Amino acid sequence: MKKIILGVLFLAFCLSSFAQRRGNYDEWLLSVGVNAMNDLASRSPFYKPGDWGFRNPISAAVEYRFVDNADWTDNFAIEGAITVNGFTGDNEYIAPIKDYNYLSLDAHAKYYFKELLFGRGRDMSWFNAYANVGLGYFHVEKTNMSANLGAGLLFWLDRAQMFGVRVQTIAKFGLNNTHLSYDNNHYQYHLQAVIRL
Repeated sequence: MKKIILGVLFLAFCLSSFAQRRGNYDEWLLSVGVNAMNDLASRSPFYKPGDWGFRNPISAAVEYRFVDNADWTDNFAIEGAITVNGFTGDNEYIAPIKDYNYLSLDAHAKYYFKELLFGRGRDMSWFNAYANVGLGYFHVEKTNMSANLGAGLLFWLDRAQMFGVRVQTIAKFGLNNTHLSYDNNHYQYHLQAVIRL
């Protein structure tokens, strides 16, 4: 229980540190959806999709986007996320077959790069692409911290950009890899509804 509380405090500290850096937030996004988890001791992000973890696959995130009329900062955002999932361990060399629960808390810095791909002249307001990097806390059988690297696409469903859908992939690299277990490197895939607050 102490480790979970420490993880929540870590996430709150990261978000408040970013929040104090700039004072003019114009966009807050809330996203809620599902996730799948690939933890099959493979370096391939698409290895055996039928065996991915998808039990109680809830994910949610809150994002703050920097909008202060300075061109270069408009593309940056920060995000705090929570993910719950589960899977059945079926690799007898790692652990006995049983059901595992998964919890993660993540803090990410994001960079939206649609304008780098398409320029400012084209009307592509219905779409955006981003890359994210950050730190996370996750728990399966044991607790581990992770360095996260990912990318995603955001599709707006209305002209006012109030409702959208996003898909993203995050690679999580466990910082404590001294033992071969499920509390190690893995990939997460998210499909979420997005609401501008």
